[in-house]
Order: sequence, then C-alpha cells, then structure tokens
Amino acid sequence: MSAHGEGASGPREALPWEVWALLAGSFLVAAGFGVVAPALPVFARSFGVGVTAAAAVVSALPVFRLLFAPLSGRLVARVGERTMYLGGLLVVAGSTAACAFATSYVQLLVFRGVGGIGSTMFTVSAFSLIFRLAPEGRRGQVSGLFTGSFLLGGISGPALGGALVAVDLRAPFVVYAVALVVATAVVGGLLAFSSGVGVRPTDPGVEPLTISRALRRPTYRAALTSGLATGWAVQGVRVGLVPLFVAVALGREPLWAGIALTVFAVGDGAMLLATSGLSDRRGRRPVVVAGLAMVAAGTACLGLFPSLAVLLVASLVAGAGAGLLQPAQGAAVADLVGSRRSGGPALSGFQMASDVGAIVGPLAAGALAQYVGFAAAFGVSGGVALVAMLVWLTTTEPPAPAERGSPPGREGTRAA
Repeated sequence: MSAHGEGASGPREALPWEVWALLAGSFLVAAGFGVVAPALPVFARSFGVGVTAAAAVVSALPVFRLLFAPLSGRLVARVGERTMYLGGLLVVAGSTAACAFATSYVQLLVFRGVGGIGSTMFTVSAFSLIFRLAPEGRRGQVSGLFTGSFLLGGISGPALGGALVAVDLRAPFVVYAVALVVATAVVGGLLAFSSGVGVRPTDPGVEPLTISRALRRPTYRAALTSGLATGWAVQGVRVGLVPLFVAVALGREPLWAGIALTVFAVGDGAMLLATSGLSDRRGRRPVVVAGLAMVAAGTACLGLFPSLAVLLVASLVAGAGAGLLQPAQGAAVADLVGSRRSGGPALSGFQMASDVGAIVGPLAAGALAQYVGFAAAFGVSGGVALVAMLVWLTTTEPPAPAERGSPPGREGTRAA
C-alpha cells in the first residue's frame, strides 16, 4: 500500500472528460477573480474608509461562504453537483455586477458578501464532483490540475485588473461578471451531455462521511489547520493586504500590486507543473509540510524589507509553496471521502476552515498593519502557516476505509 493510503494503481486511466469541463470552468472563474483582486481594497478606500475597513471587504465574501457552507454540504447530496455548481456561478455573477454599481462602502460590502453564497455552492459541488470522477490513485494529480486551472486563470487576471483599475475602479467587476456568465454557459453546455454528474446514487454499504466522523481522523484535523492557514495567508492576506502594502508602504501604483499577485500565481503554477501528482507518489504529509514552510517564509518576509524587489521574490516563494500545499491537502481530504460515499458535510467543513482564515486573516493583519506596522501583519500571517506545518509534522496518514472496503471507523496508522 502506498504511503497516502491507496493501493497501487495499474495502467494510468484517462481522466473523464467531465473533469476537463470543470477545469475549463474553474479557469474562467479564476481569471475573473484575478481581475477583481487588485481593485477590491482600492475601490473600498475610494469611499473614504481606512485600511482595516478596506481589508474587511475581502473578508465579506468568505463570511457568507462560512455561514452558508453547512447548508451547501447537504444540498449537494439532494439536488446534485451540476445544479449547485451552475447556480452558484450565476449568484456570484449577479453579486459581482452589483458591486460595479455600488455607491457606498456599505453597498460594496453587502454585494460582495452575497457572492459568498454562490461561491460556496460552486466550490463544494465542484470539489465533490471532481474527486468522485477522479481515478483511484490519481487524486493528487487531479487536485493539482483543479488548483492549477484556478491559478492559470489567475496569472493573467491580476495584471489585467491592475491595468483596468488605472482606467476605472468599477471596470474589473464588470469583466468578472461577464467571465462568470461565460463560465456558466461553457460548463453547463458541456455537462448537459453527461449522465454521471447528477445526484449521486446512494451506496447502502458505505456510510456518509459526516463532519463528526471526519474529525476522528487525524489527517482531517491536520487538513483543517492547513486549510485555515491557506485561507489566512494565501487567500485573505495576499489579496487584502498586498495591494494596500504596495500603495501605503511602497508608494507604488496599483499596477504593481497586480504584478505582485501575478508573480505569486506564476510561482504557484510553475510548482504545480513541476510537481504534478507528487503527493500520489510520496504521500500527502511531506508535500504539505514543504508547502507550508515556503508559504510561512514567503509571507513573513514581505514586511521585513519594504522594497519592490523583496515583495516580488517573497511573492514567488509563497506562490511556489501554495503550489505544493493546496493540491496535497485537498487530495488528503478526498482520500478520506473516497468515491463511493457522500462527503459533502466533510468537504464543506474543510472549506469552512479556509473561510475562517480568509475572514480573520485580512481583519487581523489589517489591524496590525494600521496600528503596529506591515512587518507585524505579515509576520503573524507567516506564523499561522508555521503552526499548521507543525501540526502536519506530528500527523499520520491512515488509509481511507471506504476505498479499502473496511468498516467505517476502522483507521490505519501508517505514517506518510
């Protein structure tokens, strides 16, 4: 048995075409999100609010994601991943279009937050579907492709968003809304021809993986800590604080914030390409640990030396760390769920951990930046990733009982 808990696989099976359809959709979503990223905190500050309030806008979407996540996990099993996915895309499209016409900070905060409902709908459903379709023994590779599709879209998005900000602060939101409508049409049209992506058939021989059952597994608990760190340092602080750091501490134009975010995405994508399927071969834990170490170092160094060169190098290092971390931790959770049972609640719980980090991170780091300094803000954020790394170092990776045919609750103890 391999270190990550799956049996040795035979000849490499071709990935289902539905997986590629989801990858195309995630690329379009990420491209639009990248366009908005440099504009969001700057647009918030245009209403006369401070750094902390501007960073809070980044937290609005994950707040609603967090509140809606428990319900979305149950809805996936009832209405099917396809319906949830497409409906979620349309909700975010409407929310983003509304942001473009916001006339006050409160309106921007509310419109951005409502998009979190749609975000959790398509995130949980896509995560559930893509791992159900993934061939056994290749979940790490599929997780890397799924993450990479988001990042490939994100490579072009921030630079374009930084350029659009220079023209009109509202333009990036219009572009993102259009990208989401296109994603809905593309993915919906492709998946309409599939008979395998509707409501998951019930398997009476395998119990669903509830959050309470998942929490008994040490790997799931470790994934929650690294998910929190990912939400804090990679998703929250990177988007919420880097544009403000560029504007306030470095005194540079918003275009440089877009370039820094693009450098992060390039490092992330390059690492994904270089290490595709690495956690399938070497185990989840060592790959997650290495990724967390790079994220911690790259994030903590951002505020130590306020220069453009350090910002770009640190962004590249942190991005490469994220490229190692995210596919491996996602695949570790998918190992526990398996392909024969419903894991919507456990998947939504994993998403909730990331959302908590994305909510608390920009708020805490924004307050530290405003009252103590950017060095403290980025240092604490790097420390969160370091704590998660220590948790993974002391965690074993037991086999997934559902995939091995073992009774639920029997856990192996093999270390990664």
